[in-house]
Order: sequence, then C-alpha cells, then structure tokens
Amino acid sequence: MISGSVYFGLALTCGAYVVGCVVHRFAKTPLLNPLIVTNVLVIAFLALTGIAYDDYFNGAKYIGDLLTPATVCLAIPLYRQLHLLKKHAAAICCGIAAGVLANSLCILLMSLLFGFSRTMYVTLLPKSITAAIAMPVCEELGGIPAITMLATVITGAFGYISAPALLKLVRVGDKVAKGVAIGSSSHAFGTLKAFEMGEAEGAMSSLAIAAAGLLTVAIAPFASLLFFWQ
Repeated sequence: MISGSVYFGLALTCGAYVVGCVVHRFAKTPLLNPLIVTNVLVIAFLALTGIAYDDYFNGAKYIGDLLTPATVCLAIPLYRQLHLLKKHAAAICCGIAAGVLANSLCILLMSLLFGFSRTMYVTLLPKSITAAIAMPVCEELGGIPAITMLATVITGAFGYISAPALLKLVRVGDKVAKGVAIGSSSHAFGTLKAFEMGEAEGAMSSLAIAAAGLLTVAIAPFASLLFFWQ
C-alpha cells in the first residue's frame, strides 16, 4: 500500500509545497503563502482518503529533521549585515528580551483569563520560537508537543500575514526594529516575510529567532512556576 511507504509522506509534502508555490505565484497574497497552502492540502488529502496520520508522518518526519540545520543557515545573511548588529547591539538585545517577555506574559494572562490547566499553559509557552526549540521545551515542561507544533505554526502564519500591517499601524519604520519584532514573535515563518521586506530585516529576524529561542529555554522553567492557580 502506497500510504505505508516510507516515501509517501515525503512525496505528499513536497508535492503539496510545489502546488503551494504555484498558487502563491499567481495569487500574490500572504493568505496563500506556500507553507499555508501545503498544510491545507496535506490535511485535506489525509481527511478525504482516510489515510492515518502516523502513515503520513512515517515519511514526512524527515523534513522536520531538516528544520534545525535550515535555521542555522539563516546565519549567512546575518553575517552580511554584521555592521548593523555591531551598530545597534544594545537596542537589538533589549528588543529581543522585550519580545520574549511579552510573549511569555501574554500566555500567562491568556491562561489565567480562559482558565487553562498547567499542562496547556506550558504547552503554549514556547509557541513563538522555532519548532526545533519549542518542541523539546514543551516536552521538558510536561506539555503536549502536538499542540505546541500547531500553536507554533499558527503563530508563524499569523506573523507572516499580519506583520507588515501591524508594523505600519504602530509606525515602526526602522529595518532593524522590524526584523527583531518579527523574528522574536513569529520565528522562521515570519522571517520569510522579513526577507521579503529586505535583507536587513531578514538578517535581524534570523538573529532574533536564535536569540529568542535560547532566552526562552533559559526562562521557561521559571515562567512555568508562575502557574499558581488551580
């Protein structure tokens, strides 16, 4: 059976992504980003055919293994913009720290408002960092990795779609500030939009991904202790 092949999930994902790229090229709208289209197509295909997710993931998991080295490769454009990092080092560090703290505080307040359990709280806590780091953090804190992955994808997709409008709304025009804001809040998915804005924005967003991820790893155990209700 083809769904049982180790290459099935890999082929389905790559094929859906190719279709997504074609759709995005003609539609030219952030709502039809290739990654969003890929997710929709894969989910629809599995639902219509009744193929089990485990059979799909048997091959698709190899794409996930490439996430970490792909994130590391983002250091290349950062090296090209090293002069900006040196010039705005203090502001960049403060911006990334503020972004991580804001993300953590928002999850805490949302959990309190909606009465989430501690498990759900720690599951959503790392949603704004790259999945390569978010998944291990979630597992370490006792969360649900599958929901963390979903929340991470949604967060990134929202950042990709809304970043230009939100930055314009709050009148953020500096390239460095734009990149830091996007990278520290919507990880690699949002960084795609940052690179569309310019190499400087993309480079700063790449830096923010790594720095925000490391900072979240450092503060997540302490942030999880803030869950004091229920």
